[in-house]
Amino acid sequence: MLIPHPLLGLRDASEFTYLGDAALLDRPDGMAPDAAARFHDYVHLRDNPAGLHRELWFHEQGDRSWLVVTRNTLTHEILGAELARDVKTGGAA
Repeated sequence: MLIPHPLLGLRDASEFTYLGDAALLDRPDGMAPDAAARFHDYVHLRDNPAGLHRELWFHEQGDRSWLVVTRNTLTHEILGAELARDVKTGGAA
């Protein structure tokens, strides 16, 4: 599988480490009154979608950047990738 790195072009997936759902970018506010419950959900409750999914990948064997990769989990087709630092997050709800 090839990942289209936004700065380096196509790179083999073996250069990357998969972390999981890109929703992890939306870390809960640790100072919120219900922080313990929010962090429980953040750490332990994950979706396992069939189809389009936004995922975090770390370019461990390259420039050590974090990417948000949009991938079809049924076909493994990658539809795009962007630097995680450029992704707008919804913030803690």
